[in-house]
Amino acid sequence: MKNIFDALREDHNVQRALLDKLVETSGDTSTRDAIFQELKKELEIHADAEERHFYVPLIESDKTQEKARHSIAEHHEIDELIEQLEETEYSSSAWLKIAKDLKEKVEHHLDEEEHEVFQMAGKVLSESEKKNLGKDYIKQIEQER
Repeated sequence: MKNIFDALREDHNVQRALLDKLVETSGDTSTRDAIFQELKKELEIHADAEERHFYVPLIESDKTQEKARHSIAEHHEIDELIEQLEETEYSSSAWLKIAKDLKEKVEHHLDEEEHEVFQMAGKVLSESEKKNLGKDYIKQIEQER
């Protein structure tokens, strides 16, 4: 059974791959739309499940509360970039610039999570909590996909 860190890392890799594909697209194409819609859904269900099954328990600990709040704030910044993309024509040169900003923001968030938050969380969560949170996270993701 995957623990919460393994489950999150797996989804992070999916997000990185979609972001790479997205910034390689051009113009108002069905490919750009399909990748954007897939990425948008992936980020949305991931953030929701991650906040519920990873950050809520971390907010309860003084050691990880600040980092958890910071990461949740970054989810909102990512949401704002997605909204900007939705309001911009696919054919506009601004669209690709915003997409690249989104890629940079998401990758920063994932790297920070994997290299800082995971280490802190590893110290405050018990082994059984890590496994149970992983199970609950995966269950929610599978229901929403």
